[in-house]
Amino acid sequence: MTQRTKPPFRADHVGSLLRPAALKQAREQFVKGEIDAIALQAVEDREIERVIKKQEDVGLQAVTDGEFRRSWWHLDFLWGLDGAEKHVMDAGVAFAAVTTRNEGVQVTGKLGSRHHPMIEHFKFVAAHTRRTPKITIPAPSAIYGRPMRTPIDQNIYPRMDEFFVDLGEAYKQAVRGFADAGCRYLQLDEVFIAMLCDPKYRDQMTGRGDDPAKLGTLYGDLINTAMSDIPPDMTITMHMCRGNYKSTYMGAGGYEAVQEILFNQINVHGFFMEYDSDRAGGYEPLRMVPKDKMVVLGLVTSKSGRLESKDDIKRRIEQATKFIPLEQLCLSPQCGFASTEEGNTLAEDEQWAKLRMIVEVADEVWGKA
Repeated sequence: MTQRTKPPFRADHVGSLLRPAALKQAREQFVKGEIDAIALQAVEDREIERVIKKQEDVGLQAVTDGEFRRSWWHLDFLWGLDGAEKHVMDAGVAFAAVTTRNEGVQVTGKLGSRHHPMIEHFKFVAAHTRRTPKITIPAPSAIYGRPMRTPIDQNIYPRMDEFFVDLGEAYKQAVRGFADAGCRYLQLDEVFIAMLCDPKYRDQMTGRGDDPAKLGTLYGDLINTAMSDIPPDMTITMHMCRGNYKSTYMGAGGYEAVQEILFNQINVHGFFMEYDSDRAGGYEPLRMVPKDKMVVLGLVTSKSGRLESKDDIKRRIEQATKFIPLEQLCLSPQCGFASTEEGNTLAEDEQWAKLRMIVEVADEVWGKA
């Protein structure tokens, strides 16, 4: 068994990292009008350079900016699409133990992505590492999948099929833009296909007038459209989780409900799959993974600082091999450590200890490169 020289890597990570105190302070000062955008960017640049080196030091082959220029894992990207704007909702989204901030997205014009601002974020990472620079963006379902309806201007989109056509094309433009900037490792964060595994969420979507039996196929088609114009040497992976906000979650349920869509419809090259708790069910759906695709097992939780036992992680990898060959597996945290700027309830040194342990386990299980 060998380490991998192309993504996803045997030891990988989802992307977001805890925001350092200096960055949080600068953001607060910017909101209050105490510093301008140039000053904020200077702090972001400095802290991203620092976190890139930290990722390299712990042995990761894929390097991100920690999503340090974002407030949310998804909304900042969506706000950067042509025709999409910030929306203040009546209430936030209910998670298991907390409600999110009440920020959302609204569609006020024709969707597109002539030059997404996050392409510059990728370029900065690429210019500051010799490892593989990775960009993470929300999957297309993020603009539609929250339990409350996204406001969509009916004068712009009187029919929803027209909206979804333009959404797919906007994503296709954005992904191609990243590719043209040199990106060869892009991750789509897909919460709302995974949430279709939760009966309560399916009931919520039915209650607002959608058919959950059709949504998974729709979301999968959008992903295929998004990656339909990529160069042959570009890797697209899909990360799935059931919500991550201040160390709590939004849903639960095994992958069986969506396994046909995941493994027989969607054209991504690999899957980051949440598996740190019983909420994600068993490994049985992995028997359906095509032989040419990778699965990154999210066995290390990002929701607490407790460091897992190496032996326990190895045992769980071995359990997964009852359904999928070891050669098709990699290891990562179950989610990002800070899907929003608030971050999860653990310390930075605990975050880095988990990432270092993942690298060590990968070396021991698959061998060093």
